[in-house]
Amino acid sequence: MATSVPRGHALVNKQFSTALSAMAVREPTPLTSLTGPMPTHDKAMRKLKQQTTTEMPVVRVDELAKGPGDVVQVDCAHVIKLRPVMGDNNAEGQGASLKYSTKDIYLDMATIPVSAGGKMTAKRTPHSMRQNATAQLARGIPAFRWQRALTFLAGARGSQDGTDWVLPLDTDAQFADMMVNTVKAPTYNRHFVVNGTALTQGGLQLASIATTDALKLAHIDELAALWDEMTIKMSPIRIPGDAAAGDDPIKGILFLDPLVWDAMITETTSNYNLRTFEQNALKRASYDGLSKHPLFSGQPLMWNGVLIRKMQFGIRFNASDAYNYVAVANKLAATETAGTVAAGLSTTHQAARSIFVGAQALAMVSGGNQESEETYSLLESRTNFGRNLELAGEIMGTEDKLRWSLPNSAGDLEATDFGVLVIDSAVRKRSV
Repeated sequence: MATSVPRGHALVNKQFSTALSAMAVREPTPLTSLTGPMPTHDKAMRKLKQQTTTEMPVVRVDELAKGPGDVVQVDCAHVIKLRPVMGDNNAEGQGASLKYSTKDIYLDMATIPVSAGGKMTAKRTPHSMRQNATAQLARGIPAFRWQRALTFLAGARGSQDGTDWVLPLDTDAQFADMMVNTVKAPTYNRHFVVNGTALTQGGLQLASIATTDALKLAHIDELAALWDEMTIKMSPIRIPGDAAAGDDPIKGILFLDPLVWDAMITETTSNYNLRTFEQNALKRASYDGLSKHPLFSGQPLMWNGVLIRKMQFGIRFNASDAYNYVAVANKLAATETAGTVAAGLSTTHQAARSIFVGAQALAMVSGGNQESEETYSLLESRTNFGRNLELAGEIMGTEDKLRWSLPNSAGDLEATDFGVLVIDSAVRKRSV
């Protein structure tokens, strides 16, 4: 009888992360370029004192890379409201209590197999089947991890599919197993929908989105203003080498859906000159060696402290698609409500979800394979008396959006996606 230790079993070893994320205060594969070190307890405390610390959207949690266990706990320290006691008044026992929120992130293994065929297959073709299979894995493994991360950040898988998508649609019977951790719709305070010239808070508006609700450069100004006024702040990113990070922090990176990007760069609205956006990015990249950072490669745009980049994959919804959102009445617990995308988009338009990430939006948990002690492993197996070859890429790692219950302006603990915000807008559908 085979021995199996499933998730939740008493034998499972739970690791407690030494990493500590600090709630933001008012002042200060893409996976590779977005990743920075998870702050230690010391750095988190420096963050609370408004001292500079390294902060990037994706944080690595490596507690499971060497030891046993399939779950890691990540903690968040709340910013407490301090109150002075004046003169000789009694200060004893009047101190504000330190409070924390915790999150468990689960780890699992994913295997992506590719058949390289048998001896006669290799005989009939001039191509190296082994090299082809290895190249397919080299493309597919990072694509799978980024698509899974993108789905967590967006809070939905969307309807886009094709050979470039390794992660299947959420209607697939194995989708939940592949995600490992639960995909959660954006929290109420981190979900906005284009509504004419405004950004309407909450996903309910997606049921009323119109074909004219395109994301424009003016909405970037609105996003920057909203960022400044958030009660539960998003923390700015701090790219190594950015000399202006202290005085003029980059608020975050706005990843635009490819169709949103294409529409925005051709916009001709008065006072919104695309060249100015490009010049702002080039000027910021010129600080120290910042131009060498991959976030400033290609054609980034920058406006009002927001770095804008084009996404490789799109998260889109068709007219009348089902989706989940958090209603204002359920914002504290983030209980999800089922909605239907506006039928008025018809067959000509889609709703596209763009993603704005600040510091510590996503945790990337890595484990070590027992044989290689590495997160990634290449396996091969011969069958049929050694005549057939099958290769497989093995991934011991997973991702999850960082969400905690944090105090809002009323003092209530409100479920909050810590470092990510989404914006839904209408795009004209293209078909080839």
